[in-house]
Amino acid sequence: MSSSSLTSHNNKHHSTRLHATATATAVAVPSNLSRQNHATSTSAPSISIRHITPTVKVRNQPKSGLANMWREIQGASDWANLMEPLHPLLRAEIIRYGELVTACYKAFDLDPRSKRYLNCKYGKSRMMEETGLGHSGYTVTKYIYATPDIDMPTCCSRWIGYVAVTTDEKEIKRLGRRDIIVSFRGTVTSAEWVANFMSSLTPARFDPHNDRLDVKVESGFLSLYTSDDSSAKFTTGSCRNQLLSEIARLINKYKDEEISITLAGHSMGSSLATLLGYDLAELGLNWDASGRKIPITVYSFAGPRVGNLGFKERCEELGVKVLRVVNVNDPVTKLPGVFLNENFRSLGERFELPWSCSCYTHVGVELALNFFKMNNPACVHDLEAYLGLLKCPAQMAQIKTEGEDIFTKLKDFISKQGLDNAWRFEAAALQLGNLVQSLNI
Repeated sequence: MSSSSLTSHNNKHHSTRLHATATATAVAVPSNLSRQNHATSTSAPSISIRHITPTVKVRNQPKSGLANMWREIQGASDWANLMEPLHPLLRAEIIRYGELVTACYKAFDLDPRSKRYLNCKYGKSRMMEETGLGHSGYTVTKYIYATPDIDMPTCCSRWIGYVAVTTDEKEIKRLGRRDIIVSFRGTVTSAEWVANFMSSLTPARFDPHNDRLDVKVESGFLSLYTSDDSSAKFTTGSCRNQLLSEIARLINKYKDEEISITLAGHSMGSSLATLLGYDLAELGLNWDASGRKIPITVYSFAGPRVGNLGFKERCEELGVKVLRVVNVNDPVTKLPGVFLNENFRSLGERFELPWSCSCYTHVGVELALNFFKMNNPACVHDLEAYLGLLKCPAQMAQIKTEGEDIFTKLKDFISKQGLDNAWRFEAAALQLGNLVQSLNI
């Protein structure tokens, strides 16, 4: 699979919606890990901004250089005072991490004749250079594989992304720290599509000391993250265990340095990135040997909802920072929870509805873009279209969108299906998902 009105419950957090119109041409924890202390291009958009003043206390921000203000750029203060207007350093970092995600698509082998079909085309030492990121300063340390737990003939482990770390000293100095990055691609195969639209909430149970039954996530994303394929060609173990082991290894290796953990993904990949961020924080793995907390930041591009209100609140409590870059015309960002979501969780500011614990809720701060192209509707979900818009701040002049909001069209489609009282909300999400897939989004 390859945002939202906020209730008073999360008014303590910074929320900014950036509206721009533009045309676009593209569419298990390892046993040795102990729990520590807790804690295609676009053109000419137009902008209008609606800002809700945050109640969080904002630190005085340094005036220059990423190395001096990297913590603010990574969301230490929930990006307060950096979104209106979009700070040039933050813009550059969003684009940079987006390009690290784009590398996943460039490297993924979709040729059925290839020996590396559904895997990465290149070895770890060559991947960055082969995908045009040889200058990035990162070295790939591990490839990540995931298995959707679905009874399908073609359901098997496939390459989902990579772990990398900054090794170039000049880049480390520019960033102000050593950065561990995990990058995830979005949906490509049919089994992943099925997993994406399971549309049922289930407890994550990542905390080995507390089941936290109120913290629920979408079952399809959870299966991709935790399922294991014993017949995997290039690796063994679930996506989760691969990631926890490698990140713990890197944290231990660079334990005497300033470190950040950045998780980035597009579409389905952003869901995995959010799950991983929560998992690391829940297990307390983002603490170094000296007791310093390592910041965890998620850059989510065109991401769907991942969990319920309990999940959102626990992420906030643990300090997981999520910046969601979304196109308001992208239907994928409305899933799952087409109907039961944060917009229908309460009546006014005082009364929670009985089903509020079963509502899907977005996590984090939203940067909302607005672009649509009638003759190529799949552009609304395309990562290069997202990045193309962000790369053109000087061209943000007024231009009209082509046609009606695509999500309005999809909602109209569902409303004309003659749904009766027996229609389940999950089935509605599946119908929307089928239409999204038919658009090649």
